[in-house]
Amino acid sequence: MDDKRGPLSPSEWRVMECLWTGPKTLMELVRALKDSADWAKSTVTTMVRRMEEKGLIDYETSGRAKVFRAALAREDAAAVETDSLLERAFHGSVGLLVSSLVDRSSLSKADIDELYAILDRAEEEAK
Repeated sequence: MDDKRGPLSPSEWRVMECLWTGPKTLMELVRALKDSADWAKSTVTTMVRRMEEKGLIDYETSGRAKVFRAALAREDAAAVETDSLLERAFHGSVGLLVSSLVDRSSLSKADIDELYAILDRAEEEAK
């Protein structure tokens, strides 16, 4: 994701969550977001237009309908969000982030095992 765009807003995340499951027409987005967020058609239309202008989504024309799809991978959006959170809340320190999780006792044994595996992989890649 282009760093100039920054993290997605909560509303943009809602739209992207719909599109990461697969391409949708505007009316499919309207139905999905009416159910999950209680948004009106005008709200969805405005969000889609703005997100298209930002390059977050694009479309193909299928008959008379536009079929929208995510132009941004979930992994790229998550990476920008993670970098933003890390910088904002922990001054860029991964150690402070992990320490915060440990201090709050929010890590399960499975989480700890997963962290060890990730650190082992990182250590191998650093060699």
